[in-house]
Amino acid sequence: MKIREIIHNNERVALIFHYSKIAPGVHFYTDASSLMQVGKQSRKKGSKISPHRHISVELKSTETQPELLYIEKGSIKVIFYDDDWKPFEEVVLLSKDMILLIQGGHGFEILEDTQMIEIKQGPYNPDATERMESERS
Repeated sequence: MKIREIIHNNERVALIFHYSKIAPGVHFYTDASSLMQVGKQSRKKGSKISPHRHISVELKSTETQPELLYIEKGSIKVIFYDDDWKPFEEVVLLSKDMILLIQGGHGFEILEDTQMIEIKQGPYNPDATERMESERS
């Protein structure tokens, strides 16, 4: 998988995952300490994953809630903004690409009819979303 890091002011803002085939096995692309873990698996027919469950762990974090988008079909442009809402980077995501938004401002332009899956760390608090002044209602 081809991965691109978006860095601004020495801070990791996002990870972009451009679709590609991978070698067999399990490949994680985030640090073990990250709030959101992103990995990809390639397994042969008939292989098994042992039954397991995930136990509760106490999450203590001052990080923002990460958000992952998977582009099923279509394409979008992601625009990254600094603390003053000035754009500093743009990237285009195509079908089967993914992005992990870690922190900072971002917006989207839909370039063609698009279907995407959004996954975010909950619980979601709509009052904890800061919007650009021109977008506030």
